[in-house]
Amino acid sequence: MSFGDPNNPYGPPQGQQPGYPPQQPPAQPGYGYPQGAPQQPGYGYPQSQQPAYPGYPGYPGGNAMAMEMPGLMKTSRVLLFILAGFQILFGLIAGIAVGAVQDVSNGVGSGDDTDALAGLGFVMAGFMLAVGALSIFLGVKFKNGGSGIRITTIVYAALMILGGVYNLVTGGGGSTTFGGLISLAIAGIILASMVNSAASAWFNRPRY
Repeated sequence: MSFGDPNNPYGPPQGQQPGYPPQQPPAQPGYGYPQGAPQQPGYGYPQSQQPAYPGYPGYPGGNAMAMEMPGLMKTSRVLLFILAGFQILFGLIAGIAVGAVQDVSNGVGSGDDTDALAGLGFVMAGFMLAVGALSIFLGVKFKNGGSGIRITTIVYAALMILGGVYNLVTGGGGSTTFGGLISLAIAGIILASMVNSAASAWFNRPRY
């Protein structure tokens, strides 16, 4: 059986059975792709589809977790505020008491003899007020201060420990000894909160 002349331009193409519609070649990818065809990620993606980078602020969709202050530092911060209250209170009481004693001395005519002692008392009262202000300053700066606040707090706690030891030695078992014990306990907690790795990470954390 003959299917016609293969050289006939009006006949079916070679390899094509007569009576069947001509087959279209498969579409090449990238040429005439329909609009809804899947696209390669990263090319023409909408902004909302960009991958997020959690933990790194500044990247699209990034959600940085805020670092939390260590628990021991929170305790030390509260102790600093409490300590500041007592220091300021004692400073005010000492200043008022020294002034009252000096007024009495002036009234009896011996004010010149007590001027030096009154001056020393006022210096001590002013020192207590200044230390109380320092305690408040350090406690406030715990939140956003840097390594300088940490070093200052370490020095402050170390001096408190030395003062507590001195009061224990010279207190003779009285109220001064009790005050030395309280100072040692508070200063020990503050110092311990400053010399560990958690405190170093907190004060050296990046701030955005």
